[in-house]
Amino acid sequence: MSFLRKTLPALLVGAALGVMLSVGGTVLAEKERARSSLPLEDLKAFSEVFGQIKASYVEEVSDHDLLENAIKGMLTGLDPHSTYLDKKAFKDLREGTRGEFGGLGIEVGMEDGFVKVIAPIDDTPAFQSGVEAGDLVIRLNEKSVKGMTLSDAVKIMRGKPGTDITLTIIRDGEPKPLKISITRAIIKVVSVKNRLLEPGYGYVRIASFQTRTGKNLHEAISKLKKESENSELKGLVLDLRNNPGGLLNAAVAVSDAFLEKGLIVYTEGRIEHSKMSFKAGPDDILNGAPIVVLVNGGSASASEIVAGALQDHKRAVIMGQQSFGKGSVQTVLENNRGGGA
Repeated sequence: MSFLRKTLPALLVGAALGVMLSVGGTVLAEKERARSSLPLEDLKAFSEVFGQIKASYVEEVSDHDLLENAIKGMLTGLDPHSTYLDKKAFKDLREGTRGEFGGLGIEVGMEDGFVKVIAPIDDTPAFQSGVEAGDLVIRLNEKSVKGMTLSDAVKIMRGKPGTDITLTIIRDGEPKPLKISITRAIIKVVSVKNRLLEPGYGYVRIASFQTRTGKNLHEAISKLKKESENSELKGLVLDLRNNPGGLLNAAVAVSDAFLEKGLIVYTEGRIEHSKMSFKAGPDDILNGAPIVVLVNGGSASASEIVAGALQDHKRAVIMGQQSFGKGSVQTVLENNRGGGA
């Protein structure tokens, strides 16, 4: 399933990423032009503006910075979830999908030029400070986020553990903006937690969908069965509240654990390799025991895939609030400079 040349899982659901197309500096052959003609007039205009900035801007700007900002503009203009990642941001993404990184502990996207909180992550500084799903961040310390890319905003929010940052947010129902001070920390996300509610009935909390989430779910169910005097579970509460998403293959693995057959999810896009379908295999780890899935406005993307698949197959009852509503899948591409998009 990986589209990367290295080790990062390629399909993420809920991460603010997109697709970057790079244009080489050499003249394209006539054969290549016939296959995909370039908008020459637009490129000419780009070159003209580039030259004007180099010649006339009040301060000297490097070619690298201008082109880097142009690439960022291409990505951020596509949709709220696409962004360009420099080398450091790309490294941070790798760490995030493994479940450990530095920062505040919130999954974010962009909305109307502001940073929107998809969900705070359990037991993190943001969660403990009262940040809520749906909050719009308008300032980071005293700096307005209007005009920032998502990547730029994330860079400011991340920082040395133990240092503070103040978020100014707009929240539905509040008459004026709120200021929340948060101390940065190393974020270690425990993807799956569990506890026995009473003999035969278990509770599983999935905070995000990471590389090992599917395996951790199986381990959690096995643990609950042992705690329930080595008997089969009679029912399960699956808590996906404030779960902002994560890896598509992890969402498929979780859905597959509770289904014996049928379509889990399919992806469809403009290019051929974007069309994929994922189906459940035999074996339901609960042997048909009832499931209640809890969702809220912070349940996004991969969480919605799991909840939707279990609901469509009449395998679970969905309870709670309306979920976030993100039905897109992003492809992560690495470039030859160690960054990506």
